[in-house]
Amino acid sequence: MENEVRHILTLTDRQSLALTGVTDVDSFNEEEIIAICEFGELSVKGELLHIEELSLESGIMNISGKISSLSYSEKLSHSSVFKRLFGS
Repeated sequence: MENEVRHILTLTDRQSLALTGVTDVDSFNEEEIIAICEFGELSVKGELLHIEELSLESGIMNISGKISSLSYSEKLSHSSVFKRLFGS
């Protein structure tokens, strides 16, 4: 497991979420952000959600806002919003 990407979540006071192991973002708005991770699709729900930092190269994502739930799904999207926007 030499090139294994670690997936770590750090939630602080339900207002700040730091993630590692993010490979893509499927969709986002102020109420839900769907991040694609090595271990599945992560749905972050809440209010006034904002992606403060995103680096797909390093797999880092920071989200701020009022976070109400985190849930995983095994379903992986084949076409992300960034791929649709930037044609990657």
